[in-house]
Amino acid sequence: MLTCEIKENDKERITKILIKLAENYPEAKTGLVYKDNFQLFVATVLSAQTTDLQVNKITGKLFAAVPDIYTLSRMKASELEPYIRNCGLYHQKSRSLVQAARIIVNDYDGSIPDTLEELIKLPGVGRKTANIIISSVYGKPAIAVDTHVFRVSKRLNLADGKNVDVVEKQLKKVVPVEEWVNTHHRLIAHGRKICFARNPLCSDCFLKCLCIYSSERS
Repeated sequence: MLTCEIKENDKERITKILIKLAENYPEAKTGLVYKDNFQLFVATVLSAQTTDLQVNKITGKLFAAVPDIYTLSRMKASELEPYIRNCGLYHQKSRSLVQAARIIVNDYDGSIPDTLEELIKLPGVGRKTANIIISSVYGKPAIAVDTHVFRVSKRLNLADGKNVDVVEKQLKKVVPVEEWVNTHHRLIAHGRKICFARNPLCSDCFLKCLCIYSSERS
């Protein structure tokens, strides 16, 4: 295995990491399939502890039967459950989605809220979900920290926080605001392709000469 000596100071190293991520994942984006704000909201809530691939298998039939937030708001959780049964925590997600839909219809005239503060008040919506929505739906700068972003950013020493909230704050300090959304998607892509939770492909990684974790393993 090639051993690399990391010579750059941390700012230079981080800049090079972001450049290489951009070069290798120029088209990185969400794996969720959706057509409008409502569909992205539902798909993102469903994606908690469930893969994007599995969510996409579920939402085809779901959105054919539940086409908008108003239809969802009139449903009972038990009526929604059969459509999302193959999704993790489907009992809880059914209740959360119906309750959230009612709040959105009653308090926001059917429009998905566009601020983090409003979104995280909705049932089933945490910071990760809220950040994905405000960035993908409304084009606002945000970094959503999922399991891939958390793992990869810590291995690259972009952050060292013990939880996702701290890692989000740390990433926002070292990543230019205009690159927050792209970096989120690129870190996910890297986690899925190379930087696996188990047995990461460090020897084949284009970041190995900039990665603290890789240098410690070599």
